[in-house]
Amino acid sequence: MDLLGHLQRMARNSQWSNDRLYRAVLALMPGEFEAERASFFPSIRETLNHILDVDLFYFDMLEERYSGVSGARFQPFHDAGSIATAQAAFDRRLVLFCDRLDVQDLDRRVATDRGEAGIIPERIGDLLAHLFLHDIHHRGQVHAMLSGTSVDPPQLDEFLLDHDLRLRRDEVKRLGLE
Repeated sequence: MDLLGHLQRMARNSQWSNDRLYRAVLALMPGEFEAERASFFPSIRETLNHILDVDLFYFDMLEERYSGVSGARFQPFHDAGSIATAQAAFDRRLVLFCDRLDVQDLDRRVATDRGEAGIIPERIGDLLAHLFLHDIHHRGQVHAMLSGTSVDPPQLDEFLLDHDLRLRRDEVKRLGLE
């Protein structure tokens, strides 16, 4: 598998992982979504808002339609259903974006606004890799926070291996990720 194929699979993995995670989040008891917890961000709600905010921030730069520093126009969601819908829409856009790339695009540089550090040209392949790592990092935090709720954390690492296909087949089909 080449790097482009890997990044395309990672976009699908991200969509699948978010779907599993949000199905768990949507099953939380009242008050658990916004309850204060020990983590980098103090709640499941704030962590999920951060993930989506950063996703949109980098995606604007990837699409070369960037218009300001992260958070400047992002309005946090207060309920799980609204953020789940917004994240699912983003995930579909990201899969389509990755599917439209060709190998040469991965080395093409796009402007990234790093605040006081200025505008830094970054490779599309590097930005996508960073975006996937960022999301995995923070999904792991939500996963850990779910351990202290009424909902069991979902398995999030059954996407890439053929051995695990039987565990994800129905979800992959439902999401159109075949």
